[in-house]
Amino acid sequence: MPEEMTLLPRREFFRKGMQCVAVAAIGGTGGYLAVRRTVGARDVWQLDPEKCTQCGKCATNCVLKPSAVKVVHAFAMCGYCDRCTGYFELDTEELNTAAENQLCPVAAIKRTFVEDPYFEYEIDEPLCIGCGKCVEGCRSFGNGSLFLQVRHDRCLNCNECSIAVACPADAFARVPADQVYLYRKGYSPPERRDG
Repeated sequence: MPEEMTLLPRREFFRKGMQCVAVAAIGGTGGYLAVRRTVGARDVWQLDPEKCTQCGKCATNCVLKPSAVKVVHAFAMCGYCDRCTGYFELDTEELNTAAENQLCPVAAIKRTFVEDPYFEYEIDEPLCIGCGKCVEGCRSFGNGSLFLQVRHDRCLNCNECSIAVACPADAFARVPADQVYLYRKGYSPPERRDG
């Protein structure tokens, strides 16, 4: 005797159908996010210092406060000048460390006497807001030993970087995670712990 077919009531049919659709949607979303996270892990945001115009948008447009963009100092390129144009305001008459003489609005550059007439300048990265004022001064009148970089130990690696969207020089790009930093020509980076 043939088995009798059991008919599902219309409501039960739609309920089971919606459950299948919901399970498929959740599974598909999970798979998409897993693939997206893997793809996103291969590339990170970085700033090309050769294209950067020091517009100040890195300080104001990053979702982090202070910004994940920090100034990097290429010591091998630095002239250790007494009158550093990345440290002092241009109209400074007296070369001392008074706040009104400093170009950096948050005093993130430390000046240390080496020997007459040389001084060493170091960036205090936790204080740096990424405004680029010192970089602009250094590139305009100095040798360009200061430049901006996205620090990946701070960066959230947002899907759409708000600084990249606002950057007038199109200086932000996705780079492979194993080559996270883009450097100025002629600069050899020291080893960093954050990758």
